[in-house]
Amino acid sequence: MQDIIALVQQPEAWVALATLVVMEVVLGIDNLLFISILSNKLPEGQRERARKVGIGLALILRLGLLATIAWIVQLTQPVVTILGNELSWKDMILIAGGLFLVWKATKEIHHHVDPADHEDTMVGVAGMTFGSAIVQILILDLVFSIDSIITAVGMTPHVEIMVVAVLAAVTVMLLAANPLAAFIGKNPTIVMLALSFLLLIGTTLIAEGFGVHVPKGYVYAAMAFSALVEGLNMWARNARLRKKGQAH
Repeated sequence: MQDIIALVQQPEAWVALATLVVMEVVLGIDNLLFISILSNKLPEGQRERARKVGIGLALILRLGLLATIAWIVQLTQPVVTILGNELSWKDMILIAGGLFLVWKATKEIHHHVDPADHEDTMVGVAGMTFGSAIVQILILDLVFSIDSIITAVGMTPHVEIMVVAVLAAVTVMLLAANPLAAFIGKNPTIVMLALSFLLLIGTTLIAEGFGVHVPKGYVYAAMAFSALVEGLNMWARNARLRKKGQAH
């Protein structure tokens, strides 16, 4: 208790907390996008439950990993060499998660752009079960959680600050989940944009796994610019529809 009181009185701790909360929220966007897209493939009555379960699992995994920080740090030690690249368990997990994300995003994009597969897509949507959705969400939760916690460990040595930052980030995810999923569901073009984001994130995870550092600022700047362009397109479409409605 005295350690916590002493920590609260340190200005550096508050700066670290604010920085880490922002970082965790930003990292949580990737996780939330995947959960929103996947949950929207479920029947209406199961979507909100799937989102809550997915975000709850993300919280449990992050807190569980925080409880094993000594083990988490060891994940960054090289264990195998492939094609001249020394890979740690963290690297291999990022590569596997990135490959899964690229495969999933590519598959969904294909279903959205190929008219010949339209009927098959409808069958796929109807065939998505709650259990299979949760398993896929759990896989990506694990990958994003490990990335999130290792980032946190690199920013502060205080577990208490990490716990508060994780709780704050997951709370934001919980509050944003339903509005984001509803917005994606009502705007078909946003689905393609979100899938493109997941494809970019998956590729970035693979690159990071092989030791190619991709500054996340560049990735999120590209995503923000693309979202801005799509927002302008939506604004223009709505303006045309309003003008057309007034003409009639």
